[in-house]
Amino acid sequence: MSTIIKLIDRFVSRLNDFSYQELLKVLNHFGYVQQQASGSRVKFYNESIDHSIKLHNPHPKAILKKYQMDLIIDVLNKNKFL
Repeated sequence: MSTIIKLIDRFVSRLNDFSYQELLKVLNHFGYVQQQASGSRVKFYNESIDHSIKLHNPHPKAILKKYQMDLIIDVLNKNKFL
């Protein structure tokens, strides 16, 4: 199994230690590019499907919260990436 597939599997299983850096790799794999919004907000934009995902950059720890993972998994499912 490739590294990105393992990472996607980890993400979909909603582990408590999934990092923001790992999320960047997953979303980049699906064509999303990070864009800075205001403050700690970030936007991920996929030009090919003209879609964006907006969320807060997790801090002080760079570990995603469960609601963030749920939101992103829903979006990826709706756009038929998962």
